[in-house]
Amino acid sequence: MPLFSTPTQFAALALVFVAGWLFGLASHPGGKKWKARYLAERDAHASVKKDGDVRAAAAEKRAVEAERENARLVKAAEAAPVAAPVVEQRPVVDAARSGALSSARPAYARPAYNADGTKRGWFDFEPRR
Repeated sequence: MPLFSTPTQFAALALVFVAGWLFGLASHPGGKKWKARYLAERDAHASVKKDGDVRAAAAEKRAVEAERENARLVKAAEAAPVAAPVVEQRPVVDAARSGALSSARPAYARPAYNADGTKRGWFDFEPRR
């Protein structure tokens, strides 16, 4: 069953709504305080926007200077090319064929089982069961 179904109930709802609205207007303290707060917020927003415009202009100036410096460095690099550094290549060791599995394995990669066949414990505190 709907909450409001008869015209009398709808009229009572409208009356309560209008009465609440009038009560809210009558108990409102006035607009001086809110108007002062609005003006202060408007001024603060304008100063932040002005500051943001100044910052955007400074950022644009820095970007132009960076592009000019980049172009200067590209010209300098084209004028005097630098030789690539010589990289020493180490021989690749196949650990499975060389039998040096333990020396080729990093220190942190330890086997799950101890030498006696028991499982390692969590963080080596105690053996797992």
